[in-house]
Amino acid sequence: MKVLRKNAKAGFTIVEVVLAMGILLVGAAAILSMLTFGASLTRAAQLRTAAATAVEAVRADLEANMFPYDPTLDGEKGEIGPPQSFVDRAVPGLSQVVYSATPTENPDLPREYRVDVDITWTTGGVERNKQITWIMLREISFGERLRRRFVEKSGAMPGQEVE
Repeated sequence: MKVLRKNAKAGFTIVEVVLAMGILLVGAAAILSMLTFGASLTRAAQLRTAAATAVEAVRADLEANMFPYDPTLDGEKGEIGPPQSFVDRAVPGLSQVVYSATPTENPDLPREYRVDVDITWTTGGVERNKQITWIMLREISFGERLRRRFVEKSGAMPGQEVE
């Protein structure tokens, strides 16, 4: 049987308290560093997504507008006009994205163009810039092909409903 001394104090020693606080501090620092690391990864992913969205919007705008369809060329059939250069063109739907594009014809393949694009956008209050080069073919855009196939063959003018 164990006998307690009357003057013995129940509780923790100062060494035990300091050791427990140190362990708690190391654990809290580890959790806090994981949270800040996760936040920085989230921010980087948001910036990459914004950049990819801007680049895709520019590509779609170039496909639709770089080689305009001119119905007055080649009689009734129409033809694709010469490529257009763009300077500080705003991307539809993305007001903070502006791009400039310069097409250069490939001398060996006359339908092929090298298009140098300079994209500028603002995200998070910071202006960003990206240079991209694409190879594009001089052809009617997908949207224009659909319009010619379905709208013109139906006899309806653009803006009118087809019955």
